[in-house]
Formats: sequence, C-alpha cells, structure tokens
Amino acid sequence: MKRLLIVGASNFGREVLDWALSIPASERDWQVVGFLDNRPNILAPFSTPYPILDAPETYAIGPEDCFICAVGDPKARLHYATMLSERGASFINLIHPTAIISPSARLGTGCVLCPGVVIGANATIGNFVVLNTYATIGHDATLGDGCTINSHCDVTGWAKLEEGVFMGSHASILPHVTAEAYAVIGAGSVAIRTVPAHQTVVGVPAKRI
Repeated sequence: MKRLLIVGASNFGREVLDWALSIPASERDWQVVGFLDNRPNILAPFSTPYPILDAPETYAIGPEDCFICAVGDPKARLHYATMLSERGASFINLIHPTAIISPSARLGTGCVLCPGVVIGANATIGNFVVLNTYATIGHDATLGDGCTINSHCDVTGWAKLEEGVFMGSHASILPHVTAEAYAVIGAGSVAIRTVPAHQTVVGVPAKRI
C-alpha cells in the first residue's frame, strides 16, 4: 500500500483530504498519511487526525510515497510539483467518485478532480490541474499544466487555457476563446475574446482591469 502525502494543509488541502477519504478503499492503492507544509501550526484550529509531517522542501521521499498537490495558486502548485518531481516524487490523480470523465478525454498527472466535475469528449487536461466542485470542461477543450478551475466554472467546447490560468467561481470562457498563460478570469465573469497572458479580466463580458 502506497503512502499518500497531501502537499498543502491550508483550506483547499483540508478539502482534498475529505475528497481523498471519500474514495472507497477498494478503489485505491494508497492510504493518506499526512500533509507537507512549511507552516507547522496551520492545522491547529482544526480537528484532523492527519499531521503535518514536514515541509515540502525538506521531506525525505520514501519508495512507497506518492503525492497530490493541494495548493490553489497555479504558480505555487507548479513550483512545489516541479521541485518534488525533480527529487523523485511520484504524483497521482485524485478523482472523486462523482466525477464524470469522457473515455476519449486525456488527463495528465497530479490532477485533482473534485465532486461533480464533468470532462467532455476529446478534452485534454494537462498536469497538476485542479478542477473544483461542479466545474465542467466541454468537448475538445484544452487546459495547460497547472490551471485552476474553481467551483461551477464552464470551460466550453474548443476553448483553450494555457499554463497556469485561474478561473474564479462561476466564471465561463466561450467556445474557441483562448486564455493565455497565467491569465485570471474573475469570479462570475464571461470571457468572450482572448485573455492576454498575466492579465486579469472581470465582468460580463470580461474586460481587463
């Protein structure tokens, strides 16, 4: 049995713990053993039997260890994922039992799929992508590495999200529209045209701020 370590013990980390424990034991080859976080007291206000074992930078990776990165910010997630991978870490995909994935979709490694996620036909999901609760990814859409798609977002057919794009809750991107690297589409916004790299857009239709 592998040992699953959750990288990041903050708010999203505690949610990822819940989603991990909701996967029936018969359907996984790992068991949760704890968190990696460089803030040793961050779990103090909460009741959890799973401790912070070490910081990601100093944890000694064992042969039975596997990892999932529960960090919401795309840049930080890719930083930790890259750093640990270069040290030999193996990442899993954490997929909630209620997620629906088309057989023709392609899914990278290190992804978190929360409850109610739907991924449509021939969609392509990169590595270390987070799809939060009830996010939908339309047919033929493409998501680059490290994207964060928050709750109730709609990535429609043929939309393209480059590396590290962040979509706030209830945001949408229309068909064939591109969000360039590390763009941010604010909560409740609708992107109807290209979102430039490293820019934030908000509103309906979404405009740069």
